[in-house]
Amino acid sequence: MRCEGTGMAKRKDTDRKTNALREIEAAGIEHNAITFECPEALSGVDVAAKLGQDPDRVFKTLVTQAKSGEHYVFMVPVACELDLKKAAAAVSEKSVSMIKARDLLPLTGYVHGGCSPVGMKTPFRTTIDETALLYDTIMFSGGRIGCQVEMSPNDLDGLIGLSFADITA
Repeated sequence: MRCEGTGMAKRKDTDRKTNALREIEAAGIEHNAITFECPEALSGVDVAAKLGQDPDRVFKTLVTQAKSGEHYVFMVPVACELDLKKAAAAVSEKSVSMIKARDLLPLTGYVHGGCSPVGMKTPFRTTIDETALLYDTIMFSGGRIGCQVEMSPNDLDGLIGLSFADITA
């Protein structure tokens, strides 16, 4: 495992830099980019264990589509499940459902297991579980399998505009 420094991380493998990391660095936001060997997508709980992190502090990024046709992003701790009814209520929709895995890449630019809330092809309204506010920093995908970003939830809010709500089952 290789851990990058905070702030404007110096990286020799710039060809591996993701849209998420580019946007975070361009904004000058303090962060840690953590990369690790991972030949295939792991569950979020496995990623947290691999990095020695509390799974309540590591968030997964889930993309949904509402009955209205709008897309929404939800972030929940990796050991939790998204409550679709609470999620719909949080975005004032009648219902939301998970998009199909095959639709993720064309819609967001990210693959399953490497989807970041930062740097999507089209920014979508993003809601994060309110438990994120319990931590000084949280972790989430850096935009590819084997890359996590650690940063303040308030800084993430400042970058992409989050809503905080109880959205877990």
